Amino acid sequence: MNWITNYVRPRINSIFSRRETPDNLWSKCDDCGSMLFHRELSENLNVCTQCGHHMAITPRERFQALFDGGIFVEVDVPKPITDPLHFKDQKKYPERMKAAQKKTSEQEAMLVAEGEIGRTPIVAAAQDFSFMGGSMGMYVGNAIIAAAERAVKMHRPLVLFSAAGGARMQEGILSLMQMPRTTVAIQMLKEAGLPYIVVLTHPTTGGVTASYAMLGDVQIAEPNALICFAGPRVIEQTIREKLPEGFQRAEYLLDHGMLDRVTKRTDLRDELITIVRMLLRQTPAIKGDLPKPTPAEASEAGTEPPSEE
Repeated sequence: MNWITNYVRPRINSIFSRRETPDNLWSKCDDCGSMLFHRELSENLNVCTQCGHHMAITPRERFQALFDGGIFVEVDVPKPITDPLHFKDQKKYPERMKAAQKKTSEQEAMLVAEGEIGRTPIVAAAQDFSFMGGSMGMYVGNAIIAAAERAVKMHRPLVLFSAAGGARMQEGILSLMQMPRTTVAIQMLKEAGLPYIVVLTHPTTGGVTASYAMLGDVQIAEPNALICFAGPRVIEQTIREKLPEGFQRAEYLLDHGMLDRVTKRTDLRDELITIVRMLLRQTPAIKGDLPKPTPAEASEAGTEPPSEE
């Protein structure tokens, strides 16, 4: 026994047998603390498989799960002035924007797309809470107007997924002006006789709740989503009273007539298909509905295509 046997050989073996393990294989549930395998969590649309807690999901991930085959086309949104007020707090506004864009790989806090759900064409818009708290600025206002105009032009329903901390303070009054602008955009849909469905996700607060997020023909929320104008802590400090259990959560608002449905994210696609087709006065969607094979495809498979009779 010597230092080569005792030290060098084990050291060499450990170097060559070492395997790098990715850091992102597991995620921890914010609610129950369970460690969740990232692939299982992704397949369950970022809903905890142990307790059902709904974690954050990006607009792109949501659209991939929503649209048929995960196929959608982005709708162009006019870009506003980058820094209209030349706002600066601890950082300049353009610096905060660049940091948010790098973090999320998105240009702004809302994504607009068009595609089909259950073979029914729709326009959809979704806010990204990870982009500066999903705050409503001029771009978000432009995005909702672009979504509404596209829906009217193509005669399609608009489905909107809200998630925001309120107006964007760096744009001041220009941010607050998006409340009436988006309200007018939603009125365009109503005048065109097109359905407008809102899915409120956690959290939806501030001026967003006071405008387009509460104007839907059908109001749906994800479980336990916080939906309010002012937060519960602010209200408690103002009225100096203890608030009821679950105050301003989706289930509480459903019980008090503010919502139509509270639906799990994993069931949301099927429910939206049903509601959209119902509002458009179409027949119910058929699950597993596939196009009829062509004669060439049928002959290759060794079967005859269905008769037209």
